[in-house]
Amino acid sequence: MIDETDTQASQTEHMALDIVTLDDDADFREYLRSALEEDGHRVRECSEPGEFYEAAEERLPDVLLLDMHMGKHTGEEVLVTIRERWAKLCVIVVTGHPSLETMRTTFKKDVFDYIAKPFSIEVLRNALGQAASTFDLGRSDADRLRSELGRRIRLARTERGWTLKELSEESRVSVSQLSSIERGAHLPSLESLLSIAGALDDTPSHWLDAAGF
Repeated sequence: MIDETDTQASQTEHMALDIVTLDDDADFREYLRSALEEDGHRVRECSEPGEFYEAAEERLPDVLLLDMHMGKHTGEEVLVTIRERWAKLCVIVVTGHPSLETMRTTFKKDVFDYIAKPFSIEVLRNALGQAASTFDLGRSDADRLRSELGRRIRLARTERGWTLKELSEESRVSVSQLSSIERGAHLPSLESLLSIAGALDDTPSHWLDAAGF
């Protein structure tokens, strides 16, 4: 039997996430950076909120690892600004001062996870693996496009009640090609995409818009 934690850790090891650590403890930031870079992630360190805001404006990370107590700054204040400026940013709180009240406050601001220091790197790997799965992080635009187009085509086909063979007959795209496209294994050629869309009385632009491209 495969352990779920091990599976998630393995998944995140193969996904290069863009991570920012916001913590006023330089030693802890270095520990996180070293451990996460060994897993293949890109890590930027910030010691105070202003530094993070500048970094996020330059390039929004996949995940923010947020400390809740940074001298005169608090994580709660940072979360307010984040939700105003980057509403969908995945935030994982890492704190050395855990409390039920702080936990309640952070989850009200859509924090993805709450981890109390000290913790093992496996705990963080598990949280990152869950975040990557939930928010579809760590994949290239090409990967997401293949997956989303395949999903849209499969949905359109099943809504009509067609089998792959029936779609193949209408579009003149082979069953094996259609199966590969629907699984997100291959990106269809423009000619194939137009044929499939035409058979389903839809347009590629509609699918691309719906997929966020």
